[in-house]
Amino acid sequence: MTTTPVTTPVEPELRPSRLPTDPTLRRATLLTAANSLGNGLYFPLGVLYFTRIVGLDATSVGLGMTGAGLVGVAAGVPAGRAADRWGARRVGAWLWAGTGVATAAYVFVHSYVGFLVAVVCATGLQMASRGVQGAIYADVLPAATRVEARAYLRMITNVFMGVGGAFGAIALQLDTRGAYVTVILVNAVSFAGPALLLPRLPLAPHALERKAPEAGAPAADRWRAVRDLPFLAVTVLNAILVVQYTLSEVGLPLWIVERTEAPRWTAALLMILNCVLVALLQVRVARSASQVPTAVRAMRWSGLLLTVACAAYAVSAGLSPVWAVLALTVGAIVQVFAEVLSAAGGWTLGYELADARVHGVYQGVFGAGMSAGMMAGPALVTVTAIQHGRAGWAILGVLFALAGLAVSPAVRWALRNGEWRGDQA
Repeated sequence: MTTTPVTTPVEPELRPSRLPTDPTLRRATLLTAANSLGNGLYFPLGVLYFTRIVGLDATSVGLGMTGAGLVGVAAGVPAGRAADRWGARRVGAWLWAGTGVATAAYVFVHSYVGFLVAVVCATGLQMASRGVQGAIYADVLPAATRVEARAYLRMITNVFMGVGGAFGAIALQLDTRGAYVTVILVNAVSFAGPALLLPRLPLAPHALERKAPEAGAPAADRWRAVRDLPFLAVTVLNAILVVQYTLSEVGLPLWIVERTEAPRWTAALLMILNCVLVALLQVRVARSASQVPTAVRAMRWSGLLLTVACAAYAVSAGLSPVWAVLALTVGAIVQVFAEVLSAAGGWTLGYELADARVHGVYQGVFGAGMSAGMMAGPALVTVTAIQHGRAGWAILGVLFALAGLAVSPAVRWALRNGEWRGDQA
C-alpha cells in the first residue's frame, strides 16, 4: 500500500519590484493595474468634463455625485448577498462590466437628467463592487497571506493611479472634448476588459470546502451581518478612521489655500508624498497586522497618529510659508503611517470577524461602511477644520483617537459573540 505524501501549500511570494510568483495573485495584479490606470486617468478631469464640456452647473454636478454615492452605499449589502448566492467572482464581473458600460455612457450625456442616470449607475455599481471585491479576495487568496496580498494590490493601485494621473494631466492641458472623451473611454475599458478575466480566478482550497453544500450557512443566517451588532460596531469605527482619506483629497487642499501661507502647489506635493510612502510601506505594515490582536493594535495606533497629524495641520496656520510647508509635511508623513496601519488592521478585522460561510454579505456591510465614511468625510472635514480652524482640527483629532481606542472593546465583544469563528475564519 502506497501513501500520498502530505505537502505544505506554498504561500504566494510578494515581490514589490515585479509580479508575484503566485499565479492567482499575478492575475489579480494585472486586473488591479489596468483598472487603477484607468481610474487615475479619469479622476483629475471627471468633474471638469461635466462642467466645461457638457456645460452643467458645478453645484448640480456635486449634488448628483453625492446622491450617486448614497445609492452605492445602499447597494453594498445586497451586492454582497448576491455574491454569496451566485458567487463573488461572477457578481463582481457583472458589476465591473456594468460600471464600464455606464462610464462609457458619459460621452453621450448632454443634459442633467442624462448625467444623473449615468453617474448613479456608474458610481452605484462601482461602490457596490467594493464589498464584493473583498469577498473575491476571500475566495481566491490563501487565508494566511490574504491581508499581505491586499496590501500588495493597494501598492499596485497607488503606483498605477499615479501613472494614470500623469497622463490625465496631459488631457487636462489639451482641454478638448476629444481628449476628455478618450480618457473616459479608456477608463470604461479598464472596468469592462478585466471583468472578463474575473470569473477565471481559481478558488483557493479553503473556499472550495466552504462552498460545499453541507458547509453553507442556514437560510436564517444568510443576512447575519446586518444583525451582527459587534461586527457593525467595528464597521462603524473603521468608517470613522476611513474619513482620514478625505483629509488628503479635500481637507488639505482647502486648508492650504484658505488658512495657511503655504504655496498652493503644496497640496500636490503632499498628495505625491502620500502615494509614494503608501506604496513603499503598505506591504511591510500589513505583515505586522495580519492577526486579530496585532490588527487591533494597528487600529489603535492609527487613531492616535491621526490625532498627531491633525495637530500638525492645525499648527501650520499662521506660520511663514517655509514653516507652514514643513508642518504640513510632518503631518502628512504621520498620516501615511496612520493610513497604512488602519488599512491593514481593517482588512484583517473585516475578514477574521466575519462568518466565512457568508463572506459576501459581511464584506458588503464592511465595504458599505467604508463607502459611508468616505462619503461623509468631505462634509465632516469642512464643518470642522475648514470652518473652525484649530478648534475643528482638535475635534477631528479627538474623534480619530476615540475611534482607534474603541476598536479593542468592540473586537472583544465580536469575539465573544462569534460562535462560528475558529477554523472557518
